[in-house]
Amino acid sequence: MNARFVGISELTEVPSVAVVVDVMRACTVAAWAFGRGAERIVLAESLDEALALKARHPDWVALKDGPPAPGFDTVNSPGLLRSFDLGGRTVVQKTTAGTVGALAVKEASLVLCAGFVVAEATARLLRTRADGSVTFVVTGEGGQADEDLACAQYIARRAVEAGTDPADYLRRAGSSRAAAELAQGVRQGVHRDDVDLCLELDRFPFAMVAALEGPLMVLRPCAVPSPADEPSI
Repeated sequence: MNARFVGISELTEVPSVAVVVDVMRACTVAAWAFGRGAERIVLAESLDEALALKARHPDWVALKDGPPAPGFDTVNSPGLLRSFDLGGRTVVQKTTAGTVGALAVKEASLVLCAGFVVAEATARLLRTRADGSVTFVVTGEGGQADEDLACAQYIARRAVEAGTDPADYLRRAGSSRAAAELAQGVRQGVHRDDVDLCLELDRFPFAMVAALEGPLMVLRPCAVPSPADEPSI
């Protein structure tokens, strides 16, 4: 597997396989939504689109970055979302970086969204479905966010080397600017457990695959092959 790591603005062509990484917090929140029973997540282009979808579908759960706002049910925080019962529901998500990154590669043949919480499942899916070049989209800080880059590099390495030690990658993520801002309350819409939840390795057993469904980019959980069914590394 040939891995490359780019920021959203560096995407000059449609990749064949793209892994969109937003550790703190869009992809972690998405994983928690599925963990709480959500059926799918619609990735909105804008806040206005998210509100319009919510207005047309009042039973959908809409969330955004930052502080609470009228029309939205909650914010982009895993610590807050983990108390929601989302059984069978659709979530509408609009964030500053993660959803933007996924929409930027919506024409790719395979789009995965990932954070540490689904790292192993993502690596296993890549081993079975990606035999060429994989583009990791580092969404935070114009492609420089160390928590996203560390996670992307870990998944890329884990996809080809089963014994990869996650310790240094997690340390880098925990020392990142995003982690400090969340811990210090610089960002709004934060729960005190958010950093720890974002660094919880392999909390969920599924990968997350995004694809166009009509006009909407939709993220769904994806079961991964068991280790016995995987090709040898």
